[in-house]
Amino acid sequence: MNLSENFTLNELLRSDTANRMKIVEQYTPSQAVIENLRKLCVNVLQPLRNHLGRSIRVTSGFRCKRLNAHIGGARNSQHTEGKSADIEVDGMTNQDLMKVIIALNLPFDQLINEYERNGWVHVSFDDKRNRKQVLKIG
Repeated sequence: MNLSENFTLNELLRSDTANRMKIVEQYTPSQAVIENLRKLCVNVLQPLRNHLGRSIRVTSGFRCKRLNAHIGGARNSQHTEGKSADIEVDGMTNQDLMKVIIALNLPFDQLINEYERNGWVHVSFDDKRNRKQVLKIG
């Protein structure tokens, strides 16, 4: 199932940890979660992909509550609602990727540079409150 031109539902659900732990609920999200993932893709990820003209790797999208707890995610993580994704783009630093998202004025709630050297960029979209928070962890 496509969420946007270049992003699929499977891509936003995929988890090696869930597979290893046999967490089957990871792959049966509610319709509300699917709709939130679609909004994230349509409003942020796809416009970013279109601008860059290259692939965006989603390292973590939706996380069911069990998976989120297992990996030590925040109890109120937007991942559990399908409102966020951790992303990487080959050849771009986290800082450069964040600068592009900001320069494009994409509607995001949080943009977090997580562990610059070997990390990822967390981006979330919430159509009820896009606070444009820019944060750094690690």
